[in-house]
Amino acid sequence: MKHDTTARGPDHHERERLLRMLAAATFIIFFQAYMVAPIIPALSSAFGTSVQAVGLVVPAYLIPYGVATLVYGLLADRVGVNRVMFASLAAFAILTALTATATSVSQIALWRVLTGVGASGVVPLALVLVGKLFPYEQRGRPLGWLFGAMAGGMAFGSPLGAMLVPFIGWRGLFLLAGIAGGVVLGLFLPYRRMIAGAMQPIGGSVGELFRGYLTLLETARGRRTYGYVFVNSMFHSGVFTWLGVYLQRHYGLGPMGIGLALLGYGVPGFLLGPVIGRAADRWGRAKLLPIGLVFSALAAAALLVGFPLLLAPLVAAVLSLGYDMTQPLFAGIVTTLGGKRPGQAMGLNVFTLFVGFGLGSLIFGEVLHFGFGAALGVFSAVELTAAVCSRWLFRTEIPSTPTGLSSGG
Repeated sequence: MKHDTTARGPDHHERERLLRMLAAATFIIFFQAYMVAPIIPALSSAFGTSVQAVGLVVPAYLIPYGVATLVYGLLADRVGVNRVMFASLAAFAILTALTATATSVSQIALWRVLTGVGASGVVPLALVLVGKLFPYEQRGRPLGWLFGAMAGGMAFGSPLGAMLVPFIGWRGLFLLAGIAGGVVLGLFLPYRRMIAGAMQPIGGSVGELFRGYLTLLETARGRRTYGYVFVNSMFHSGVFTWLGVYLQRHYGLGPMGIGLALLGYGVPGFLLGPVIGRAADRWGRAKLLPIGLVFSALAAAALLVGFPLLLAPLVAAVLSLGYDMTQPLFAGIVTTLGGKRPGQAMGLNVFTLFVGFGLGSLIFGEVLHFGFGAALGVFSAVELTAAVCSRWLFRTEIPSTPTGLSSGG
């Protein structure tokens, strides 16, 4: 008797529809995460406080988001992905909308902390679901969809946040994002049974669950993958976070101009995410990872030497392409590391990613005291070194068949 190993449970069309819903949820979560930075001046004016004080609402969301992913990984393995994901998406929609009720910066910061904790169970578990629903040899394309949705949320969140505030206000912006999250939640409801069937809860004591995180780092494959996730996220966060300041100082751009210049950052992932995923499935991650890391280093080097303003979106797009050719591929490897606890594996991945985001922007800012040349030089050199080393460290990440195509194609 023959079995279709690529469609255990849901058929191809059901998986594809669920994938689109997961991508929609990922997009709106990243959109609201990146819509905040460009409206900091508007919030500062609205509450009559300094930009520096308002700026704290950004890490108020990102840091709790990263920490909470570890907890959601544990919960998903204990009570099931279905319950955790729906609760997290509902919390995201409600708390984002409630942020519009804030009457002070401190209240906004508090709502952002709560939203970060509430929202962080959706995207990591979406990545886990892809690992369960698609074989490893076919996983690049669906992961490309999810990371493309992240890139799209980043790209459109920044400029549209600035563009919408003059028309609907900052309160309207948060309310709109919350409503969008609620709509996505409603569209998810028909897929509850499919999600529940894809992954069953796993028991075990809390001690066993925490030891699971250590187990993920016991293998050389696990250590190098999480290590590269950390270094790569530090690089991209450091360069991208300060790219707006770079454009302001070097080209005199205002908030709207900066937002439009950065629009190129999400375009490759948004348009080419699935294509990059298919390339990884066909030719292997061993070939694509070094190329992506080199693209990242070259974009930073371009910032170092300077370029005509008209090329700013292109430089941002190359920087984005470097991210889009690396982080989704690392995530594909992570989906094979968790064994019976895939939620923990992906939770550790997102935790590592967001800790890297936080430290990268912080370290770049410190080195920036010596000038953009020093900061960009250090970061591009580290990324280029990582690219060279990756050719050897990830040499075994090749397709299991000569062409990289499984029976499911």
